[in-house]
Amino acid sequence: MYISCGNAANINSMADSRSVFLNRLAALNNANSDSLFSSKANAISLETPDLKIMQDNTLCGVATPCVVSGKVLGDTFGSNQNKKEVIDYTVQAGDTLQSIADSYKISVNTLLWANSLSASSTIKVGQSLAILPVDGVLHVVKSGDTISTIAQKYKAVSGDIVSYNGLLNQDDIYIGDILIVPGGTMPKSSSSVANQIPLASNYFIFPTEGIVTQGPHYYNAIDVANKCGTPIYAAASGVVQRAVYNNAWNLGMGNYVTILHPNGTVTYYGHFSTVFVKPGDKVNTGDRIGLMGQTGNATGCHIHFEVIGAANPLAKYPVGSKISYK
Repeated sequence: MYISCGNAANINSMADSRSVFLNRLAALNNANSDSLFSSKANAISLETPDLKIMQDNTLCGVATPCVVSGKVLGDTFGSNQNKKEVIDYTVQAGDTLQSIADSYKISVNTLLWANSLSASSTIKVGQSLAILPVDGVLHVVKSGDTISTIAQKYKAVSGDIVSYNGLLNQDDIYIGDILIVPGGTMPKSSSSVANQIPLASNYFIFPTEGIVTQGPHYYNAIDVANKCGTPIYAAASGVVQRAVYNNAWNLGMGNYVTILHPNGTVTYYGHFSTVFVKPGDKVNTGDRIGLMGQTGNATGCHIHFEVIGAANPLAKYPVGSKISYK
């Protein structure tokens, strides 16, 4: 089996790949066969193909004639649950907190803590829930926080927080960062969710133009889609905290920027194709900070726009709404 793609940097699914199935016996005996691997007796063999990844964008499989099962491919490619990202789950009919937790192999407490729920809370169809990739808690960094104090608060290990979140060291945190604290437990009468401060309705401008494609989801975010290369602007003046431009997964956000504003709020912009700013830059409202893309966990060109510490101004626009400066 041979699978290849033209540009690995832009591949987010198998939809953009080209696949060719190599089957020596099929070629000899049945040119129209759609079997991946088959035996001379058309029986399933116990052997499985030897799959190898080359140059990060090509999967080759070499094996004696046999049938490859879905489990083999699943084990080879892995699943989204193996990636360190928070998943937005929409509650379906018949779901319970326990069934959802079991499905994602996390504890019910982890599910409750991540969504500011209690054991007596009820869920309804269509509700959006944040699913952590590991047992633990979410923490929104505030002024004065350190990795040590966060670890102490949740009875976790400092080194685990640093490594799990891909931090450079224990000093690599900023106000508004959302950290996964693996193995952490929520103290009683405490919450990991940042308090929201009231803002004037015109404090934030639209970060871009386009169509709202996803309503409020993790973390206080709205998605706006447009064509790749659409300009992204600073929603308010502030200082750039993070400007990550490495075309990596980055917990699903791809290339992203975070800006700390004078009132203590933070805005987060994900899935850039190009980033124009760097950490420490001072930006004014409306400054162009990058271009829309589909890096990270993005199936199309859009911006993931979060507001930490205040209401998201785009939350009032239903999915399908067009937002424009005109």
